[in-house]
Amino acid sequence: MKALAASSIGQYEKSVSALADYYRTVELGFGVCFRESASVAVISERKGQMDAGVTGAVVFGSDQGLVGQFNDIVADYAVKKLTALPGKAQVWAVGERVHARLEDTGLLLMGLFTVPNSVKAITPLVGQILVESEKLQSQGEFVELYLFYNRLKSRRVYEPVSQRLLPLDEIWQRELVELSWPTRNLPEIIGDSTVTLRALIREYLFVSLFRACAESLASENASRLAAMQRADKNIDELLEDLSGTFYRLRQSSIDEELFEVISGFEALSQSRSSGHHEGNTAQAWFQKEREKR
Repeated sequence: MKALAASSIGQYEKSVSALADYYRTVELGFGVCFRESASVAVISERKGQMDAGVTGAVVFGSDQGLVGQFNDIVADYAVKKLTALPGKAQVWAVGERVHARLEDTGLLLMGLFTVPNSVKAITPLVGQILVESEKLQSQGEFVELYLFYNRLKSRRVYEPVSQRLLPLDEIWQRELVELSWPTRNLPEIIGDSTVTLRALIREYLFVSLFRACAESLASENASRLAAMQRADKNIDELLEDLSGTFYRLRQSSIDEELFEVISGFEALSQSRSSGHHEGNTAQAWFQKEREKR
């Protein structure tokens, strides 16, 4: 079980690393689009719709147990952040256990998704989340979208983090506009820049959701591995305590029996002198027996 958890951490970390180059490519595409006045107009129009005040959120947790406080930590963090935002929050939960935890907070839960059990299963999950979010967006249900998940800080330590996917961050947009193109062949947009921008936004959402899910799964397995290691340590300590108690009780029982033998032997002595001599002999025998044991 521990070996499976350790290997799972590795595969999810590799999947996150593999997305880095693709994410960089998407950012470069954004930088080109943001330089176009038409694309900037689309972003500004999107920003102007923020008055609706409805926030969508995806919270990544677990379906299985033996993960310590993994679900409690991310759920408490999400609730704290969402309650601080204006307007109403609508939440999708990834994982039955975090869903149950969020139910107790009074947040409006829009749906429950099953946690993927492998890297290949992440893509279908991301597709389902995108379909649901786009459906509500097309109906004007919400204009902001947040992600909440646990991210590994080290091999065994994780922390809850959040990311606002929509609307696109203004500071991030300005930074992308200032990005220099990696080659001397300057890019240009063929066709409608708005269509290109929307396509890049879909790719950006996909990469962000995939990365958040993979990092959450890596953190889940790290939490499970740490829980199993703590359980092993507690078992070893308990066995050590039980063994010490057993040996103490065993030695106490042996001492009691030996004292009873000596007491009986001395009670049968016929004379004080012989009794004194034989008592010393019995004590020597008792000491010898103790050393044997």
